[in-house]
Amino acid sequence: MFSKLKDVESRYQELEKLLSDPAVVSRQSLYQKYAKEHADLRDLVDAYRKYEKVAQGIEEGQQLLRGDDEELKEIAREELPELRQQLTQLEERMKILLLPKDPNDERNVFLEIRAGTGGDEAGLFAGDLFRMYARYAEERRWKVEVISSTPSGGVGGFKEIIASLAGQGAYSQLKYESGVHRVQRVPVTEAQGRIHTSAVTVAILPEADEVEVTIDPNDLRIDVFHSSGHGGQSVNTTDSAVRITHLPTGLVVSCQDEKSQLKNKAKGMKVLRARLLAIMVKKQNDEISEARKSQVGSGDRSERIRTYNFPQGRVTDHRVGLTLYSLENILGGGIQEFVDALTAHFQAEALKQSTG
Repeated sequence: MFSKLKDVESRYQELEKLLSDPAVVSRQSLYQKYAKEHADLRDLVDAYRKYEKVAQGIEEGQQLLRGDDEELKEIAREELPELRQQLTQLEERMKILLLPKDPNDERNVFLEIRAGTGGDEAGLFAGDLFRMYARYAEERRWKVEVISSTPSGGVGGFKEIIASLAGQGAYSQLKYESGVHRVQRVPVTEAQGRIHTSAVTVAILPEADEVEVTIDPNDLRIDVFHSSGHGGQSVNTTDSAVRITHLPTGLVVSCQDEKSQLKNKAKGMKVLRARLLAIMVKKQNDEISEARKSQVGSGDRSERIRTYNFPQGRVTDHRVGLTLYSLENILGGGIQEFVDALTAHFQAEALKQSTG
């Protein structure tokens, strides 16, 4: 590991020289390429340099223990345990930073939320979850854009809502949110006050580049129709809404958020590319051994991942066993503690696999 770290630091120093070279600065595409590589290596190099500094401090402390000055020996005895702890923590951090990066981590995402079991109550909770993710995104200054939505009856929820969340590291933060989210609460319409359990599925799809997913126009059937608003009323009199069917896979994408047919088609094609990329990634994952899939986590949206219990004001993530008694704050976008715990958990699992 340490020989690799020395190579990484050498490359980092080389990049620093290249980024100050006028010949590189004048070529923007090359400069941006080197700047990204430099930024990607920064955390690892910083951790390595801190590790070297702490290791040197431990060596100096051990030398003091071998000396004759009792006062200095006492100082060394006090400092060495903390330095050794720092060294262990930095070594673990470097191992994690050396893990292969998910190529999708920096991508924008499509958030797809669908009501499952529970009727109107599931639709209402789908709306709650959309607002939760939208507020989380807005706090991070990401751009939130609704692609399409299907209201659920007249209760104010959604049968389905699809949105684009665009911002730095969107996929890295939200990729473990895919799965079944379960809610336990007394429905507004329930006179007897009984607690109902409903479910909503969440899918987080990384946005695909056009070059990654090639779509043959002959494989598409494109239909246009009137857009509809809440309650089914027509929101305009032109055929601006677009339904795109990918014939080889049977995937269907509808978009009616824009008044322009061309804009709706462009948005729909983005969603279609993301779904096709997800199918490609799943196929690749299926080719990996079952043991490895269980180690790194499949992110399968069919598994129940989290329960939101309103009577007790608690939210539990079943994958990491984390329970927080701050339901109102979480539904207000305060999901970072879950995001951090899940990231640490799956990094640890990947680390076990890489050293196993």
